[in-house]
Amino acid sequence: MNGALCECIEMRSSFPTPSLSFSSCLCAKTTGFALIVLLLCMLIPQPCTGKEKGSAPPAERPINRDVLRGIEMLYDLEFEEAERIFAGIVSEKPENPIGYFYMAMVSWSRLSIGFWNPETLKEFVSRLDITISVAKKRIENQEAESFDFFYLGGALGFKGRFELMRYKWFSSYMLAYEAIEALRKCEKMDPSNVDVLLGLGIYDYYTAKLSGVLKFLTYLFLYKGDKDEGLRKLTRAADSAVYSAIESKSMLLHIYLFMEDDFKKALPLARELDRRFRQNPRYKFFEGIVYIREGQDARYAEVLDFIRAESAGQVSKAKARMWANHALYLEASFHLFRNQPEQARTKLDAILAHVDPAEDPGMAAWPLLKKGMSYDLEGQREKALEIYRAILNMENGAGAQFLAEKCISEAPGKEDPFLGY
Repeated sequence: MNGALCECIEMRSSFPTPSLSFSSCLCAKTTGFALIVLLLCMLIPQPCTGKEKGSAPPAERPINRDVLRGIEMLYDLEFEEAERIFAGIVSEKPENPIGYFYMAMVSWSRLSIGFWNPETLKEFVSRLDITISVAKKRIENQEAESFDFFYLGGALGFKGRFELMRYKWFSSYMLAYEAIEALRKCEKMDPSNVDVLLGLGIYDYYTAKLSGVLKFLTYLFLYKGDKDEGLRKLTRAADSAVYSAIESKSMLLHIYLFMEDDFKKALPLARELDRRFRQNPRYKFFEGIVYIREGQDARYAEVLDFIRAESAGQVSKAKARMWANHALYLEASFHLFRNQPEQARTKLDAILAHVDPAEDPGMAAWPLLKKGMSYDLEGQREKALEIYRAILNMENGAGAQFLAEKCISEAPGKEDPFLGY
């Protein structure tokens, strides 16, 4: 649900050409790349049979302010407070899937910032299953409204991601396919529900970008996708959705920064999200990456100084270290884009010298990944591969293992946008 949840990995140069052979489509290269892409980019509900009563139009449907407050907490990394809010919604409305869905999103948010451990993953799947069960019960009892389909589908879409993580391609794609039908059903029940455009836009954009086995499956089901239509839907959701606006903006930021190289559109999104979520250094980091990519070194330096100042101003040692690590990580990204791999390693080693897996596990795996990239930029492929494989063997790869697979299949070049991830 937060910006880190929908981090999109580039597909333009990543996927091999389509093949009619499933064995060749499922080669390691395709598997790694496609896994990264859809793993983090499918928030889409699924349809169910049965009669449903119509939802009230937005003018009559009250907005759940507690949900909005909890979503804000997720993006600002206040997970304990978000959990408390969503648990309260579950207590008040145990027959409604909404609270259970956002409890699952708390677990997913923890996973997305690096707490990629068996306990959190088990909790995440369990919460999805509860959401699905509660929503289906409402549908079976003919009590469902449009948002019941929205949350049921969201849970099933995330479960599809889980299947993708397990390399279960067909079942994952089927969940996505059914989910789109659900969003269309939700949209038909309430045409003014702009929240559904997040999932529809994601599906349009990414199916247009796919190749390999996943593209074969989209052709099998006669759906090609439309990149421009996907961006239009995501933009409308970012402007007008009630519950999905923040995620739509974060999704667009990642698309423009890592997929489209459209820095003029990425910058205002990074600035807006940074202003709104001041406890989350990720959006300020992305603002710095925009300036690096545009060659605005003076503006990059201003962002770097800001992040350092935030670190110095933190009362909590853990938060001070988190901001300091982001400053070093941004510096390393600058050196990678400027083809200065040795200087990048100096910054990355400074992070790795003070790793705190309990508080900031992402800064164990991701700086190591960039260190591998730095060796690839120098042509030291064996050193790079040794690091990438070590990440795959880490007890907690913090999500970096998916990009490590991409780098194993194809060495990053000096213009690879994911040098700045």
